[in-house]
Amino acid sequence: MMGPMGISASLVVGIEGATAWSDNSAGITTPADRADFLARRKGYDCIIIGGNTARSEPYSRTPVPLVIISRRDIHPVPENPQAHLWNVNIIDAIESARKLFGEEILIEAGASLVSELVSQELIDDLYLTITPVVGGSHFFDWHAALENFNYCQMHEIDGTKFYHARKLES
Repeated sequence: MMGPMGISASLVVGIEGATAWSDNSAGITTPADRADFLARRKGYDCIIIGGNTARSEPYSRTPVPLVIISRRDIHPVPENPQAHLWNVNIIDAIESARKLFGEEILIEAGASLVSELVSQELIDDLYLTITPVVGGSHFFDWHAALENFNYCQMHEIDGTKFYHARKLES
């Protein structure tokens, strides 16, 4: 696994593109994905997630500051002393997080937010895990997402495929 470079996004999906099973990723992930996910996030200055992700996934502890972007006023993870609730758009959140915490930002958001950032070419590195899970909800077109990057490598562990896609400097 390479170190962080600028703005990265991490997402796990089932083979058909589902990012959730019963409203969170627990039914989609695998032990290999979970280990990779937990190891990767330590190398960043800050993690940014959306409010829905904060409400449905376990974020009570993070190794680095956590920024939650949400229009709601109720803090979804008050037990995390490193969590910050910001009512801003994703672009402003990234800019502010870089100023406050450092340049290396990891986006651990859901399908819609990651799709938005990929389509706007704002992601330098995409870490995409494809598990053999069939079914689920909140679909992400991972084939199309990978086409937005000019470098991609894949390795497989126990039926789980790990893609690292990157924008290379011209």
